[in-house]
Amino acid sequence: MSDHAVNVQRVSKVFNLGKTNEVHAVDNVDLTINNGEFVTLIGPSGCGKSTLLRLIASLVEPTGGSIEVNGKPAEQARLDREYGMAFQKAGLFDWRSVSKNIELPLELMGWSKSERASRAQEMLELVKLPEFGDHHPAELSGGMQQRIAIARSLAFNPSLLLMDEPFGALDEMTREHMQDELLRIWDETDTTVVFVTHSIAEAVYLSSRVVVMSPRPGQISEIIEVGLGDRDTSTREDPEFFKMVTVVREALRSVESQ
Repeated sequence: MSDHAVNVQRVSKVFNLGKTNEVHAVDNVDLTINNGEFVTLIGPSGCGKSTLLRLIASLVEPTGGSIEVNGKPAEQARLDREYGMAFQKAGLFDWRSVSKNIELPLELMGWSKSERASRAQEMLELVKLPEFGDHHPAELSGGMQQRIAIARSLAFNPSLLLMDEPFGALDEMTREHMQDELLRIWDETDTTVVFVTHSIAEAVYLSSRVVVMSPRPGQISEIIEVGLGDRDTSTREDPEFFKMVTVVREALRSVESQ
């Protein structure tokens, strides 16, 4: 496996190229993410954060440049299921039980029924919901649904997890709890995480590095090393945490004034 989980080189994306409604989403982006890192993308609304995440996932194709995931072209990495992905909406299927939702990618990959059931229970243990396998998504809170979505995205043991504002719709206390849960899961699974958020505090609390993007067309304006070490609930009251929040906020103010 490559030393780099993600390697983005001179990547640009133009939607509706050559048409009157042409949109330059991202431009000339270079970004290398090492194995085991937690990297967050942050920037003004419409700056191309989610587009960059989708380019890494090979859900959209770049107009220029190249992207590798685990040393493979992004498209091949997608075909080889090198990554899991979680969105703002959990995207669970109401007609399937919680366990069957977790099993879905394994079913598509041809795992046996017993293997799927065993792995689903392991993932329920990981997200601390072992007793909810026979429930249905409508019976779960928003935070619990997001934990199931994360369990599903990690069920096939990908080395990379791509997350697009997964906690954006949650209330503040649930959001903080989910941040702690995600850090625990990240530590236990040694997964590389690329995370998109609009929240400065969330970016600082979760990340090894924060990537600040400029207004559209999105470019990388600054990469900030967070350096807070292990996080727990006391971290949010630590002066170093507030210092880093200020550093990221000032970087965002700088790009928004350009």
